[in-house]
Amino acid sequence: MAGGGLGTSLLLMAGIVAAVGLCRRLTRRRLRSRPLLCTFLLEMLSTFQICACTNELYLLGSNPEPGPHIGLTLTYGFTVLHGLTLPGSTCNPCGTLQPMWGGETSVKMGGLKISAQFAAAVLARAFMHFLWRMGMAEPHLGTLWQGCGHPMQTTEMQAFCIELLFSVVFQLTILRAESVSPKYRVHLIALLITMLVYAG
Repeated sequence: MAGGGLGTSLLLMAGIVAAVGLCRRLTRRRLRSRPLLCTFLLEMLSTFQICACTNELYLLGSNPEPGPHIGLTLTYGFTVLHGLTLPGSTCNPCGTLQPMWGGETSVKMGGLKISAQFAAAVLARAFMHFLWRMGMAEPHLGTLWQGCGHPMQTTEMQAFCIELLFSVVFQLTILRAESVSPKYRVHLIALLITMLVYAG
């Protein structure tokens, strides 16, 4: 991939982060009197940011030219960026279910957040496909016509065991990270995610 393709993708992701940040700020200001709608939109915007950037990072990662160190650097950098720009958002149904089962969040609020997350995932995918059709960068050209591939390069049982192991390691680290200072917690989680991406 040419440097212009990587640069265009980085600008695209930075634009998404900036637009979502602006929309989150406006949502907090304008919808303070309507907490359910405000919660729904904040969760939806946050999940949209993560899903859109993840789609673009996956596209960049599927191209072998820049090398694995670029992909891992981008994974770490964008994980830190998401952690710093999306405070208070879970952006993940599992992250929403955990406080629901612990009684910290009502079923109504949990359901609202999960529906926002699924809506945002669908919107982010449609939005990224729209942008990819425009062919703004080299990696975008022909992306939609490549079809679905089979990403697992192992047996289903090995993939299940690896996923189970990584899930346990990730959850234990997250629970342990609650005692870490907030300014270091984001970097600890980003490092963990980057290591799991590298190992997986």
